Amino acid sequence: MQVSVETTNGLERRMTVVVPKENIDGEVQKRLKDLAGRVKIDGFRPGKVPFSVVRQKFSGQVSQEVMGEVMQNSFYEAVLQEKLRPAGMPLIEPGDAKEEFEFTATFEVYPEFEVTGLDKIKIERPVVDIGDADIAQMLETICKQRKTWGEVDRAGQEGDQLTIDFVGTLDGEEFQGGTAKQVPLELGSKRMIPGFEEQLMGTKAGQELTLDVTFPEDYQAKDLAGKAVKFATTVLKVEEPVLPELTDEFAVEFGVKEGGLDALKQQVRENMQRESEQTIAVRVKEQVFDGLMGLELLDIPKALVDSEIEVLVKQRQQDMQQYGAPAQDIDPAQFETQAQRRVSLGLILAEVIKENDITVPPTRLREAVEKMAASYERPEEVVKYYYGDKDRLKEVENVTLEEMAVEHIISQANVNDKNTSFDALMNPGQTAS
Repeated sequence: MQVSVETTNGLERRMTVVVPKENIDGEVQKRLKDLAGRVKIDGFRPGKVPFSVVRQKFSGQVSQEVMGEVMQNSFYEAVLQEKLRPAGMPLIEPGDAKEEFEFTATFEVYPEFEVTGLDKIKIERPVVDIGDADIAQMLETICKQRKTWGEVDRAGQEGDQLTIDFVGTLDGEEFQGGTAKQVPLELGSKRMIPGFEEQLMGTKAGQELTLDVTFPEDYQAKDLAGKAVKFATTVLKVEEPVLPELTDEFAVEFGVKEGGLDALKQQVRENMQRESEQTIAVRVKEQVFDGLMGLELLDIPKALVDSEIEVLVKQRQQDMQQYGAPAQDIDPAQFETQAQRRVSLGLILAEVIKENDITVPPTRLREAVEKMAASYERPEEVVKYYYGDKDRLKEVENVTLEEMAVEHIISQANVNDKNTSFDALMNPGQTAS
């Protein structure tokens, strides 16, 4: 077998393979003789069909089968011989087979590169110290989630709940969906269109008023988008929020059976610590990935990008079906940038792992499984489940391997630690009003 390889463009290779013609002919003859002993043809007894008849009737079909198998097997032998790493399936085209059997295979190869420049990656790593004030704020949030309402005889203010009736009119005529009764509305929730809640601030039970508002230009009901309307509104009652007291009894209601309020505070602290660690890890990983992409280390095979696009399209279709959305055509082009990023990062991380001989120690894998299981009610059963399923455990190992590769990159990068509050970490971009 003779093999020659040429670079046609970037990562694309064109390989020409020549196989001795006698190899093809010998295999064709062997299969035709085998076929002659068992084929059934009208006018002949089984096993008594003349070889000339079998050859005339089946030689074309058998030749195609043999050449197909020879091309496939010879391709993989040639790839190993030339030490090539194909990315995606090859385009194989047979050539002239009069004297020697020749075929060409066009394919892309994985890029060969070194991961350099990691020290150029800049990372701002949040550092969070969860203190008593953070715990108190979180407990207040928990209480607000379990608030009840108590009726009051005063004007409504932000945070209160009004119960209202309203009738909406456009140019003096009621419009569809503009009328409702006994509607609870928390002032400041921004549930209604702009201007609606603001005009109800300071109103009392029994008060009647007309609200003048304008629907947004992008409102989903096109016949109302951008239109000025009026809402004849009656305030039925005003209620203020009533928060539960932070007591041992509250802790029991929240699921803490032993230890009372102190145990609840400790549980809240542990949950906040876990959430902050996860968020920091995600935030740092995003910066690592952005930094790797900025280094422009490699060209990526189009075949891998196309394959990743197919995966993303299927995921989108499955998501649409899951949420009951109607089936529709999805333009693969919208996923091209995302696919390129995922393929590039996958290749770079794989090279980091290879260059640095990174493997997951059993203790690290166990730690990862236990950490993931900690959020479940019975973590020991979750751990047992993963160690009883090799495929599931392999998924955790792969995730951990990626984490270790990211950790190596961070160790080489330019990292700046920044003290950050828990609230700022979990709600970036929000400022206190």
